[in-house]
Amino acid sequence: MVPSEENQLVPKEVESAAEEPRVLCIIQDTTNSKTVNERVTLNVPASTPLKKLFEDVASKVGYENGTFDLVWGNGDNVTDLTPIDQNSDKSILDAGFEPGKKNFLHLTDKDGEQPHIMQEESGTTEDSAQDRFIGPLPREGSISCTNNYVSQSYSYSSVLSKSETGYVGLVNQAMTCYLNSLLQTLFMTPEFRNALYKWEFEESEEDPVTSIPYQLQRLFVLLQTSKKRAIETTDVTRSFGWDSSEAWQQHDVQELCRVMFDALEQKWKQTEQADLINQLYQGKLKDYVRCLECGYEGWRIDTYLDIPLVIRPYGSNQAFASVEEALHAFIQPEILDGPNQYFCERCKKKCDARKGLRFLHFPYLLTLQLKRFDFDYTTMHRIKLNDRMTFPEELDMSIFIDVEDEKSPQTESCTDSGAENEGSCHSDQMSNDFSNDDGVDEGICLESNSAAERIAKVGSEKITQEDIKKTYGGSSGSRGYYSSAFASSTNAYMLIYRLKDPARNAKFLESHEYPDHIKQLVQKERELEEQEKRQREIERNTCKIKLFCMHPTKQIMMENKLEVHKDKTLKEAVGIAYKLMDLEDAVPLDCCRLVKYDEFHDYLERSYEGEEDTPMGLLLGGVKSTYMFDLLLETRRPDQIFQCYKPGEVMVKVHVVDLKTESVAPPISVRAYLNQTVSEFKQLISKATHLPAETTRVVLERCYNDLRLLNVPSKTLKAEGFFRSNKVFIESSESLDRHVAYTDSHLWKLLDRHANTIRLYVSLPEKSPGSQFRQSVYQKTGDLGNLDEACERVKGPAGNMKCVEAILEESTEKLKSLSLQQQQQEGDNGDSSKSTEASDFENIESPSNEIDSSASVENRELENQIQISDPENLQSEERSDSDVNNDRSTSSVDSDILSSSHSSDTLCNVDNAPIPLANGLDSHSITSSRRSKANQGKKETWDTAEEDSGTDSEYDESGKSRGETQYVYFKSEPYTADEGSGDKQKWLVVHVDKRITLSAFKQQLEPFVGVPSSHFKVFRVYANNQEFESVRLNETLSSFSDDNKITIRLGRALKKGEYRVKVYQLLVNEPEPCKFLLDAVFAKGMTVRQSKEELLPQLREQCGLDLTIDRFRLRKKTWKNPGTVFLDYHIYEEDINISSNWEVFLEILDGIEKMKSMSQLAVLSRRWRPSEMKLDSFQEVVLESSGVEELKEKLSELSGIPLENIEFAKGRGTFPCDISVLEIHQDLDWNPKVSTLNVWPLYICDDGAVIFYRDKTEELMELTDEQRNELMKKESSRLQKTGHRVTYSPRKEKALKIYLDGAPNKDLIQD
Repeated sequence: MVPSEENQLVPKEVESAAEEPRVLCIIQDTTNSKTVNERVTLNVPASTPLKKLFEDVASKVGYENGTFDLVWGNGDNVTDLTPIDQNSDKSILDAGFEPGKKNFLHLTDKDGEQPHIMQEESGTTEDSAQDRFIGPLPREGSISCTNNYVSQSYSYSSVLSKSETGYVGLVNQAMTCYLNSLLQTLFMTPEFRNALYKWEFEESEEDPVTSIPYQLQRLFVLLQTSKKRAIETTDVTRSFGWDSSEAWQQHDVQELCRVMFDALEQKWKQTEQADLINQLYQGKLKDYVRCLECGYEGWRIDTYLDIPLVIRPYGSNQAFASVEEALHAFIQPEILDGPNQYFCERCKKKCDARKGLRFLHFPYLLTLQLKRFDFDYTTMHRIKLNDRMTFPEELDMSIFIDVEDEKSPQTESCTDSGAENEGSCHSDQMSNDFSNDDGVDEGICLESNSAAERIAKVGSEKITQEDIKKTYGGSSGSRGYYSSAFASSTNAYMLIYRLKDPARNAKFLESHEYPDHIKQLVQKERELEEQEKRQREIERNTCKIKLFCMHPTKQIMMENKLEVHKDKTLKEAVGIAYKLMDLEDAVPLDCCRLVKYDEFHDYLERSYEGEEDTPMGLLLGGVKSTYMFDLLLETRRPDQIFQCYKPGEVMVKVHVVDLKTESVAPPISVRAYLNQTVSEFKQLISKATHLPAETTRVVLERCYNDLRLLNVPSKTLKAEGFFRSNKVFIESSESLDRHVAYTDSHLWKLLDRHANTIRLYVSLPEKSPGSQFRQSVYQKTGDLGNLDEACERVKGPAGNMKCVEAILEESTEKLKSLSLQQQQQEGDNGDSSKSTEASDFENIESPSNEIDSSASVENRELENQIQISDPENLQSEERSDSDVNNDRSTSSVDSDILSSSHSSDTLCNVDNAPIPLANGLDSHSITSSRRSKANQGKKETWDTAEEDSGTDSEYDESGKSRGETQYVYFKSEPYTADEGSGDKQKWLVVHVDKRITLSAFKQQLEPFVGVPSSHFKVFRVYANNQEFESVRLNETLSSFSDDNKITIRLGRALKKGEYRVKVYQLLVNEPEPCKFLLDAVFAKGMTVRQSKEELLPQLREQCGLDLTIDRFRLRKKTWKNPGTVFLDYHIYEEDINISSNWEVFLEILDGIEKMKSMSQLAVLSRRWRPSEMKLDSFQEVVLESSGVEELKEKLSELSGIPLENIEFAKGRGTFPCDISVLEIHQDLDWNPKVSTLNVWPLYICDDGAVIFYRDKTEELMELTDEQRNELMKKESSRLQKTGHRVTYSPRKEKALKIYLDGAPNKDLIQD
């Protein structure tokens, strides 16, 4: 509809309304986080006045007009905060809207208050509707837009209001669609609802939480009286004894109906409703057998609550077309002949007979179960049948009644199942239309079995005849590509029909007919709902914002959430925050105030002087789900006054630096303006710090490691890079350092070190010999307390006094000498080497001979202790060339390395000194020695391959360190764990430059650990106390942060290119095929044979396995599955990818290794013997190709089965692919029609696949019931021990249970 000229301002250039351009407006509601992603689209004529635009927006989003503003926006960003004039008669075209383009608008709060939701139409309509509670209520005053150009969109007010149908829906907890369907169906059954209302709950006798009838009463009352769109079913499921996990279990609605009816009958014993279920839902049928020779008939009467109807007959691919056909099939008799003949009591012999069912009596409410779930004997899995089956609105059941029963012949024999015989029924007309005048079905039980949102249509949505037809199943041409998926999720499989009998058909109780206890319950639920509504209103008007406070005594930043009503004043909010932060005993209330704070930048934006009586809603800009700022509860001492923080100021934290003591003072807060000059800023700092501005140097830390000297007095702070929150360092002294270039000055080096220093907590080994060693070294210095000062002087200037670095270097050299001495003593068994080493040891420079002598004794004891306790970890790196072939842990090159004159375990700080590696040697000695060995024509070892690869090297071609060599700052001091923690370990708190390498860091820790850095490992401890080893020696500590924890453990540390590997033994024919053996170390460039050589002594000593190198193999391990066989000539990192914490299988061979080439394929075969119901042991089969014929030939040779009789199948799941012998014969995909193994459905492309095979001529053993049960128990026990399921099923189903007392561990009423 185009607006008329009387009400609209039509632009002159538009000659007619039909040609008038239109304007597309996209409005985004930014007042709430729940609606911020919702957009409303309006396509309006260009002549629409602004006033009319506001009315249309208000109608569309459900807000009251005049309670919100519209501002221009560009996508998600507000570009102009000036609100559009909503009272203007100016057209939107004149207001700046552009036709043919997207005009983005943001709907915002008006005057700091959120928009008011449009109230529903009030009056007698609602009250009278509440009294009727019967059918859908038409909404007379429903909100709609006056113009048809408004596109459909989401209405925000509809969330809180009842559906237009007048009904209330049920919330799906997760997968409780089956429950919601049944509850809505029972609710729409007048006889059931009325009877439930007549039952009265006695609170003195039972807990209301566990009472199933009472919770159903409450639910039905809420479905009638609630103003909500949907209500929860959690109270009902809680009365069932279910927990939250049950909501994620999919169950059958017919099974639930049976179980719930049983529970209600138990609860209703000895009450008026005791026989309600039978009265409404129970019918009778006759189960008969009639002799075809004499006509004698034997029969019995059975009762039923529902009739199960087959969708598709057994063995047929064609489904029944309708419910009527399925009912005829249900009562269709079958002929008993041949071996199934019936023994006739009259004929006294077996005769042909007719067996069938006849309906005697139909219940008042007839329940039909459509058996859409079936079992597929081909795949041995449950399936759902989505075939089309129609059902009528009215069902004529007269043709299914047994008319002959009226004759009651004397020749019949009768047995009664316990039900009272009420006689026969004639021509019952069943109808499922009991609440609607327009033919809309309200009794169909729907269930959606998809994992997406499921909705019971009976409820908040109006059902049409088209909806009913969709539940027939099948597919139609109009449904499109996804027809099968759509049909399978909406098929009906439970129908409820009601007998058409005007005398019995009840109506829903009117409000004046309610029993007194229901009237009280209605009133109670209304009060609870009103209370909930008021609480929601309070929540809607409550400002929730992050609150921070630096505790004045604890000196820690505390965080909490401040919740304050928007009408509370700032003064009242301070009192709330004061109590929230628990400051009553720390500071008076009048010494606290709230200020606007940016926690991310640690910036105080502004203070609120003179606004103590201003409402918080106005100060915070309205009630919002999230705020772009925080609040800080600032405190002061009674003798102080608060500083005024003005908007536009920037906060600067000023640190005073003292070059003499090399200290940085805590910050002093100063506020400045961005347009101030550096000179003016220095004057401001001078007043705050009482330092002369003339000699003050100011350094701005703009970002990490960016220290800028502010040396241009006329530059503004904004030009220098100041932001909202800043950190500066100032130094004011007359030292000569002021005249040195800034990057070479002492100030820059000190600040650089300060910016990169982190604090770490280091846990030392429990029996670390470092304490004795350190004490012996430093006890003669006169003061053990100065040890930390000595450590701190590592970076100090060189002087006449020997620094701690030299002492540590000498101490480490002594340890190395002692280690070498012990190796030579073990090799030569003589005393000459001992005396030689002793003389060399005495010639090492030290502060005093006494220190040397004491240290030598301690170190000898230390080395002895280490070699006894951990001989593996102290295999010396100083080995001769003759030992290379015997032990690959250290190559022959290492002996040359260790003989080098450059031997130091700490980094040097002298620019012209050689730069040592992690083991203290310069790069030249390594390169020259390795190349000389290579030039001599010797076989390249894995050590040379690793080093010459050049990866992860810390040094360039000239031998200079790629990193800055001065990053060696290290300071340590003892640390004691909190009392009562039970931690008796020794701790160090270490301040270290995080640009130091892990290698250098370990060297600094040597005197505290007491062993060389190559003999201990560093583990980083994470928040969940998980430890991971740090192995990359050339990486810095930049990934560490303050207060990280480190654990030191004794043991051989990994060198560059080495990986720690977990070795498991593969035992293919054992119940547990995977057994852990040991941890080993493999290196890049090492061959598989070399790693096997290194494993031999470890296997012998640690595992008791005395093997030869050719009697075992290594192979890939993927979880528990064996994979690729590694050949001896394979090289790690070239042929085999290797990583940290790698895992491999070690497999002991019965004979020589058959795997010689990568083109071969090793599979594990296992014979299945059907006649014995037995599986043989695994046997390995090595194939030269991937051909199926070769596999069959190998299996034939192995087993003696003729080639043409071989059938095979691939095992499923994780090795050893266990499967029950009761299922293997039909469950596996036997004899796949393929010619190669690497195609579907086998996909055998790697070693380790499991192949089952059998003789196809071998018959399956016939088992008696006892044998089968016994074998089933045995197989179940076997497979449970190995962790495999007895049956192969994609998902284990859980039985549906309802507990009478609400507790799953007590009385169980139904399984």
